[in-house]
Amino acid sequence: MNTVQNIEIENDRQNLSNILNVQRQAFLNQDFPTLRERKAKLAQLKTAVLKYRGQLQQAIHHDFGNRAFQETDVMELVGVIQSIDYLSRNLKRFMKPERRHVSLFYRSAKAHVEYQPKGIIGIMAPWNYPVSLTLIPLATALAAGNRAMLKPSELTPRTSDVLQKMLHEIFNPDEVTVILGGPEVGAEFSQLAFDHLFFTGSTPVGHKVMEAASKNLVPITLELGGKSPVIVARGHVNARTVQSIAYGKLSNGGQTCVAPDYALIHENDLEQFIEQYDQMVKGFYPEGPTSKDYTSIVNERHFQRLNHLLEDAKNNNAQVLAVGIHPESAQNRDRTIAPTLVIGSKDDDAIMHEEIFGPILPIRTYRNLDETIEYINARPRPLALYYFGEKDADCEKVLKRTTSGNVGINNTIIHVAQDDLPFGGVGASGMGAYHGIEGFRSMSHAKGVYDQGRFNFPSLLHAPFGKFMVLALRFTLGPKP
Repeated sequence: MNTVQNIEIENDRQNLSNILNVQRQAFLNQDFPTLRERKAKLAQLKTAVLKYRGQLQQAIHHDFGNRAFQETDVMELVGVIQSIDYLSRNLKRFMKPERRHVSLFYRSAKAHVEYQPKGIIGIMAPWNYPVSLTLIPLATALAAGNRAMLKPSELTPRTSDVLQKMLHEIFNPDEVTVILGGPEVGAEFSQLAFDHLFFTGSTPVGHKVMEAASKNLVPITLELGGKSPVIVARGHVNARTVQSIAYGKLSNGGQTCVAPDYALIHENDLEQFIEQYDQMVKGFYPEGPTSKDYTSIVNERHFQRLNHLLEDAKNNNAQVLAVGIHPESAQNRDRTIAPTLVIGSKDDDAIMHEEIFGPILPIRTYRNLDETIEYINARPRPLALYYFGEKDADCEKVLKRTTSGNVGINNTIIHVAQDDLPFGGVGASGMGAYHGIEGFRSMSHAKGVYDQGRFNFPSLLHAPFGKFMVLALRFTLGPKP
């Protein structure tokens, strides 16, 4: 690293620290935001999102090379608006102190929990859903009474510029600040002494972010990814099942953290699944991969990575099937990969141990359900797991014997849109959760308050209550050993 780079990094570090200090001083100099003030900030954010809808659609479309405005509406903007509405509707309940139980010896006292703002929340957002995965955590932070510094992805620069412009218009810098820059800025951002750091991204980067945050003992929420499996019960390959899997796999060109990463299909249903998946893709994209509704891969590096996964699978004798209408036409548009099925991959193939993040669906066959459970449990815990079949003993077995961030039964990815459900990973797919009351609490400090009454336990150990306490202790603990 040369001297100029060292100076630039040092400047970035100082600038970021200055912004953090300004926000922290403002936080400490003012009372915690009231319910009315928090709801007002959420309302401002909602108004701004609707006002900037067109600019956000355009920016995302250009950042990706192609992404339909409707997909941005459905997959991002609707979720942001619904999340803001949910938080506003439930905020009074979330903020209300919780009365807690006081044990027998302390019955003259009272105890409760207050949820107070942590302070300054750092939010590091990814490129795949650059609006919703920036603004939903921000809305949660504001609902919890915090201030925030945001670091959107450098891979979607136009969208980041619009977000900066939009948020600067409605918030003072000591309330919300958007930080632009590349990986070096992101690395410095992750080392700041936030009161909480929220990161959404890949597992490898999540390791680095967690290590950086640990230097200041910053509590952290990690929303990562992993290989989310789909189990299709024997005999349940049908239009409803295949439509849901294709929708979850191909939305945003497969660049979704909870997209089905691979499918486990009974060996007797394989041919039927391939045929129905092909027909479903033709219905989704009647113009093939050049359809205006089919999202491109975000950049050349990810495009080449996906092609390498396919080449590796072919070299290891897997069957690679481009499906839908005229898959060869994918070459007519930059960074476009046709919807593809990969049959017969080996466990050590790259496609079976790397998160795919593209429109490629590997399929493994099984003979009995226990095989699928063993296969899933032998791997890192996924962010999502999907099961298609009856709500019967087999479904219950999968629910009880596997662990994942969330589960979808007879659907894919829709669980993320349920605002009252917590969303988050487990193990390699993340830690902590947001959405629902869990999101509010993750960005709040649960402060226990104990209000002593006239008497307290230690005072009763002395005369004139000594004999009483001996009896009470004998009743609680039993006779002396």
